Amino acid sequence: MTVSSSPVSSSPDSTAPPPTPDPRQPLRGGRLGHGKAFWLIAFVYMINLAFTAVPAPLWTVYQQQDGFSTFMITVVFAAYSVGVIISLFLVGHISDWHGRRRILLIGVLTEAVSALLALASTSLPVLLVTRLVVGFGIGMVTATATAFLIELHHRARPGDSRARADIVATAANIGGLAVGPLIGGLLAEYVARPLQVPYLIFLGLLLLGSVGVVMSPETVAPPERRTPYRPQRVSVPHAARPRFFAASAATFAAFAAFGLFTSLGPGFIAGTLHHPSRSLAGLSAFMVFGAAALAQTALPGWSLHKLLSRGLVLMPLGLIAVTTGVWQADLTLFLGGGVVTGAGAGLLFKGSVSTVLGLAVHGSRSETLAGLFLSAYAGLSLPVLGVGVATRFVAAEVALIGFTALLLLLCAAGSRRLLRPERITPDAVPAAEVRVQGRTEL
Repeated sequence: MTVSSSPVSSSPDSTAPPPTPDPRQPLRGGRLGHGKAFWLIAFVYMINLAFTAVPAPLWTVYQQQDGFSTFMITVVFAAYSVGVIISLFLVGHISDWHGRRRILLIGVLTEAVSALLALASTSLPVLLVTRLVVGFGIGMVTATATAFLIELHHRARPGDSRARADIVATAANIGGLAVGPLIGGLLAEYVARPLQVPYLIFLGLLLLGSVGVVMSPETVAPPERRTPYRPQRVSVPHAARPRFFAASAATFAAFAAFGLFTSLGPGFIAGTLHHPSRSLAGLSAFMVFGAAALAQTALPGWSLHKLLSRGLVLMPLGLIAVTTGVWQADLTLFLGGGVVTGAGAGLLFKGSVSTVLGLAVHGSRSETLAGLFLSAYAGLSLPVLGVGVATRFVAAEVALIGFTALLLLLCAAGSRRLLRPERITPDAVPAAEVRVQGRTEL
């Protein structure tokens, strides 16, 4: 799962933007104009995100067919996060000098390879490799498609603000994460081969999407000289570290909440809540991500303080409702709590990204955001993996209490620092580079 907010792009030399073609020059490559290509790339982006989330309602099928434990499901889920992190930090930024179209095409085809792997076998080793490849591919897609959309938007509508591109990128990203589980659940409910048909359908869509990428115009001019490769740096403004770490804690918690519904949520619905419907499992994830998408796109005028304060209230309340719903075997409370959790997590993540962008030293935005995304994808995998380990010793319901308590503590710890007015001037703050390499684009 990859969630994005305001897209940001920077070049290998973070002090200068990557070269872009003069809008007055003819298109370089592709058969489509920038306006049509904008919507086509948004659709390709959404399809790729939907593909990454389509297994959410299928985990219970894997458990029934191959005897996977809850712990092994969380391990497989964590493999996806590892793939995303590796991709974002090693190759997510290279489209700045190799071109958006080329890198996006490689990312989409990497996703297609993972679909072939999923079709080939349902064994645990293959499933682990499949999810690792899925994560690696989506890291390239997310980092490249968001920047691609901004550039296509500016070339199609010179002089317009980028608000349209930001909204479409967010809707494609989180909308795909919402639609994927819904499609997977419906197919698992009504087709004879639920572990093959969803991947076969998305394989066709991914290959179709790759054709669309080829038809789109390039938006990055080739550099005059070859740029030496390096992984993306991660930097944290020294004087702003307390506020940065508070935003990181909030992001860790928000992604952990998302991860709960795409990994263990269907198991709770089928087991503890006694509703084995696979379409219902997909619907639950759809509701969570749909709430996050609505919260992020429908409230563009909210201040940073309001985004953070509402998110820090809604997400804990939703998690408490989800946990109570599991213990009371109340499906309505579980689903309602999921919607509140998704809305709160969406607001909290959007506010955290804005906070970190405000702290970043000029010319180091992507490096600072990379640090935030380390926390995000650690949150996506580690807490859920911890629940999986805990289920080997205690009941899943008890493990869920521990999970919820951890996230509530993180929100409480970060709230005081995040909601306090900050007087640090970003340009006056020296960046303390962390000894981690990588980069991400939102």
